[in-house]
Amino acid sequence: MRHIEPASRAAAQRRANDIRIFRQELNRLEADGVVVLSGEQRQAASAHHDALLAEYAREFDIDRDVRSSRLSWGMRIASFCGALALAASVFFLFRQFWGLFSEYAQVALLVTASLTSFAVTWWIRGRDGSGYFTKLAAMVAFACFVLNVVMLGQIFNITPSDKALLPWAAYALLLAYACDLRLLLAAALLCVIAYVAARVGTWSGVYWIHFGERPENFFPVAIVMFFWPQFFTHNRRDDFPAVFRLCGLLSLLLPVLVLSHWGAASYLEWTPSAIESGYQLLGFFLSAVFVWLGLRRNWGDTVNTGVVFFVIFLYTKFYDWWWDVMPKYLFFLVLGLTALLVLMIMKRLRQSETGEEGASS
Repeated sequence: MRHIEPASRAAAQRRANDIRIFRQELNRLEADGVVVLSGEQRQAASAHHDALLAEYAREFDIDRDVRSSRLSWGMRIASFCGALALAASVFFLFRQFWGLFSEYAQVALLVTASLTSFAVTWWIRGRDGSGYFTKLAAMVAFACFVLNVVMLGQIFNITPSDKALLPWAAYALLLAYACDLRLLLAAALLCVIAYVAARVGTWSGVYWIHFGERPENFFPVAIVMFFWPQFFTHNRRDDFPAVFRLCGLLSLLLPVLVLSHWGAASYLEWTPSAIESGYQLLGFFLSAVFVWLGLRRNWGDTVNTGVVFFVIFLYTKFYDWWWDVMPKYLFFLVLGLTALLVLMIMKRLRQSETGEEGASS
């Protein structure tokens, strides 16, 4: 019997997890006498699943059991720490011996480091089924490229510019999609966000490096970033849209949080207190809207981010209202009761969603 080939390692891993859960539940059902398969049926299902798992393990190096999954988390942490350590090693190596080389040698070393790290990443990518060593090499290659651009600017005395963020973003996007690396995708999106915010800031007369002093500069790119996956599909990278949404939400809700306590940084020509009150209300509204939207679209990342920011806005408002006038035990009691109220509301929403799913099925 033919089956649909998963488009990515993440899809293959989800299918393997479904097979493991199916086997566990089938054993429970048979132990309870609810379902009893014949020997031929059980053998056919087991052989089919074993063939799928073997194929997925050979093609995508998936985690076939819980023990492998736990080891994979350790490998992810080790590859991330190793990438940071190697990138720092490259940086300090250049810094320590940089002055000993001539200008031509410096340029040659920078270009060679970038090209070599990229070639090594591509070579490892074709031989590393797990992807961990590929991701480590890709992060080192990105660090070399960033160092390349920075050091070349210093060598030729080029004025620092926000335009350097564009090649960094393009290179990080190339490595992210080639190596299936969400961390580099987030780095690319952050470069894009910083560049657009800096451009918006320069239009209002702010020097580009001070774009963070006007949090509203982040709003245009945040909205585009959040809705970008709705217009472009990621068939083989189905875990990438969550990174787009998360970067968009952080670029929108964090500036709103800052402006709710620092009204003087706004472009609006109102009094700081009026601006802060307006952004506080906007923060509550946006957080609730994103929770609702995440529930409607089944976006767990959006729901969790919306809930976290709603609680942050709520707690900071409680602090403004009651920290100086309430006894501390009473203040924290109110916070605890508020947390219980949020839990009850989320439970009701969860029950309503479960009821709607049951009715639709």
